[in-house]
Amino acid sequence: MDTPGTTPSGTTSPGTTPSGVAPEAPQSAELAGRLRAAIQYLLPLLRRQSVHGDLTPSRLTALAVLSSHGPLRISDLAARMNIALSTTSRMVDLLDGCGWIARRPDPDDQRASLISLNDDGSALLTSVRQETTGILATEIAGLAPERQRLLHDALPALEELAERAQRPRPEKPA
Repeated sequence: MDTPGTTPSGTTSPGTTPSGVAPEAPQSAELAGRLRAAIQYLLPLLRRQSVHGDLTPSRLTALAVLSSHGPLRISDLAARMNIALSTTSRMVDLLDGCGWIARRPDPDDQRASLISLNDDGSALLTSVRQETTGILATEIAGLAPERQRLLHDALPALEELAERAQRPRPEKPA
């Protein structure tokens, strides 16, 4: 007679332990630590081969946020990137100096500006994304097919985490 959680051949069914009980979900702290470590090692792989020397990770993030959510006020960009307004303001000046963004008056408040990618910034972002996608695709191709499937299955959760990370965060009280 078969026990719950085993197949007729006596092997454990997918998603169960030998006792027939579904395994507990990993602890979020353990997952967070492992994910952080993996990202920590993947990011340099993607950065070291870039030919765009003046495009720092934070500037690239700003361009990506503007691509996804722009045009934005500087304060909205700061909130989406979770960095200080003064830091964002300096970064926007640098992006403008590199010729990657456009500024225009905010129609709702003439004292404020809206920041958006211009054609050069958009082309740069597309180029960097293609370059880094190629690097990562080469690394993924080196994984065993089962690992590639596991990575594929994990993408919806990773994409949700990325989406949540892009949400503006309320400013912290001083």
